Amino acid sequence: MATTKSSGSKSKKKKQQSWLHRHSLGLLIGVIALFAAGVSVLTFVFIPYSGRDGNSEWIYIPKDISQAAVKDSMKSSLGSSMGTRVYVIWKLMGGNSERSQGAYKVSPGQSALGISRRIAHGRQTPVEVRFNGTRTMKQLSERIASQLQCTPQEFMEACEDVLPDSGFTRQNFPAAFLPDSYEFYWSASPHNIVKRLLDYRNRFWNKERRAKAAALGLSPAEVATVASIVEEETAKADEKPKVARLYLNRLRKGMKLQADPTVKFATGDFKLRRILGKHLAIESPYNTYKHTGLPPGPIRVPASATIDAVLNAPEHNYIYMCAKEDFSGYHNFASDYQTHIANARRYQAELNRRGIH
Repeated sequence: MATTKSSGSKSKKKKQQSWLHRHSLGLLIGVIALFAAGVSVLTFVFIPYSGRDGNSEWIYIPKDISQAAVKDSMKSSLGSSMGTRVYVIWKLMGGNSERSQGAYKVSPGQSALGISRRIAHGRQTPVEVRFNGTRTMKQLSERIASQLQCTPQEFMEACEDVLPDSGFTRQNFPAAFLPDSYEFYWSASPHNIVKRLLDYRNRFWNKERRAKAAALGLSPAEVATVASIVEEETAKADEKPKVARLYLNRLRKGMKLQADPTVKFATGDFKLRRILGKHLAIESPYNTYKHTGLPPGPIRVPASATIDAVLNAPEHNYIYMCAKEDFSGYHNFASDYQTHIANARRYQAELNRRGIH
């Protein structure tokens, strides 16, 4: 009996040892798996992001975007692996497409965690906005919309809502803006964009500049109109004050401005290289060959430097100008009609010789 009992104890002991071995092995495997999972998560989170060829990338999250589209946007900007990583962490942080609406610049070396945190909290990167060389409000609205989230129509509607309260007519809307470099959040509302741009313009028009405009007998918007004509007449910065004074002389004498750029604006064809008789016959308040005084508003959005060229234009007696026949971009000036006609004939002869119609 003792032998049988001893044998049973040994068998039971072996089973316990086998069970402990199996469970210890299972526990070890579980610990290893958990550790590997932890390493994977840490690796997933903290792998730094390096932009393609060292370049920064932008992530755009528009209004009313779906969660799936947010993921697509991140993957498109950062690559599939990094974009997915950022999206998952963003979701774990409670990422919400409405709160995260905006534009985010991702620089080389940033971690997925850092990127996700910024986007989850809506900490946008300001976008630089420029609109140099715009002739019409349509062009201006399209230029603004190409750099920010708003549409051209939304920008124009905001202008209609905001600018009349500040005394601007629709024709004078271009005088409410100054070409420069601005910073906006990409998701800025159209009304906020217009108000900030108008505020910048109003600060430019300080007491000193307003006093100079008054001395010329002009309002700030009218100075902007003169400046717009000057900008279209010459691209030479050193010639702009001289051209500005010529038009101020004409205004003072009550003469028609007879500015070709205003006629070009009236035609709507900004590629015209030569103003012909048929163009001068166009009936438009912008045709300064037909109507005395300034046109209803600026024919482009003039730069602040050109506005200052008008305000500080040096005195002279010139009332005529014609492009130089050497096509240098400069002009011949005259204070009498006969000299002007001689200048014009030389220029027209060169146009004909070059076959410019």
